[in-house]
Amino acid sequence: MSGAATELRDWDPRQEGKRHMTTTRRRWLSVAFVLLGLLAGREWGSGVHESRATEFDPQVIYANSAQSVVFVMGAAGEMAMSGTGSIIHRDGLVLTNAHVVINKETGEPYERLWVFLKPERLTGNNQKDLTRRVKAQLVAADRDLDLAVLKLEQLPQPMSIMPFGDSDRVQIGDRVAAIGHPEQGGLWSLTTGVISASFDDYNNVAGKHMFQTEASLNRGNSGGPLVNADGQQVGINTAIARKAKDGLAITSVNFSVKSGVARAWLAQQGVQLAVAVAPPAPPAVMASPSVTKPAPQPPAVAPAPPVGAPVPQPPAAVHAPQVAKPAPQPPAQKPNVEPLPPPRPFNMDQLVKGLMHVEQDLEQQMEQMEAEIKKRR
Repeated sequence: MSGAATELRDWDPRQEGKRHMTTTRRRWLSVAFVLLGLLAGREWGSGVHESRATEFDPQVIYANSAQSVVFVMGAAGEMAMSGTGSIIHRDGLVLTNAHVVINKETGEPYERLWVFLKPERLTGNNQKDLTRRVKAQLVAADRDLDLAVLKLEQLPQPMSIMPFGDSDRVQIGDRVAAIGHPEQGGLWSLTTGVISASFDDYNNVAGKHMFQTEASLNRGNSGGPLVNADGQQVGINTAIARKAKDGLAITSVNFSVKSGVARAWLAQQGVQLAVAVAPPAPPAVMASPSVTKPAPQPPAVAPAPPVGAPVPQPPAAVHAPQVAKPAPQPPAQKPNVEPLPPPRPFNMDQLVKGLMHVEQDLEQQMEQMEAEIKKRR
């Protein structure tokens, strides 16, 4: 009883009220901190790097992007070469490298240009895998930027379009994938790697901004897409470095023209392309049993506008708080590189000759038909 009396006697309603107010204030402060964490995470998350919102999954990237990748072949007389390209517009426009479609010796486009579409199932047999052939015409080319755009004479149905990503948001260390047709390799091959470095005005060519990547590239990958985690083209695979001046072998040093360079050049040719909308970055949430992370959303892709239409501008991104930037470092010395050489695609000489013979047979048949028609008249 004495203990109970002591407790009752020591109880002070004013002190208890203070304790109650302190507890309530602490709870409100905790809620405020959680809300501030949510807001800060949403603010900082959108400014740090949006592409991290999507997990890099090579299988998903390939499934969503490979149908937009094509095999490009040019021929003139007995000469032929091949490379890779991507369908970038619903009007049947294909983006590739200039050195894939322009004869290096003459400086003129190849007389015959073909684009081969990906089959539903790859067999490893070139004659079976390269049956979806479409003639193409060269629309424009820039040998300095090493870019070219072709137009398909017949539009395939259905037609998969490769969306463009914003190369300005790509950072060193970002994971990327390349899809193409490397010599001695398989058609529509997939390789992966990271962005290794970034160069402006590469080799003193104004406006030629390049990424260096460790994603494996070889002859035949020329003109193919470099794709980010969201399945968006952020580069056009263009050059490789394989040997130093002293003969030392170089590996995993490959170069891609940034997609922003290609978009600006295409706009000069009258081809307006929108940039795909990147998915929002997930908010950084403070540890709390009452807070759950939102489910990831698939990337939303803005449809490509028709040729000549104005390009819709994406909303202004929310930038992260200003932080002190390190002192600028002198640019690293650029290695000696060369464009992906004119490829002789994986022992396809017989295929090239067969294609040329087919074309000659068709032309002879057309001439004979015209001669018969003239006789009957």
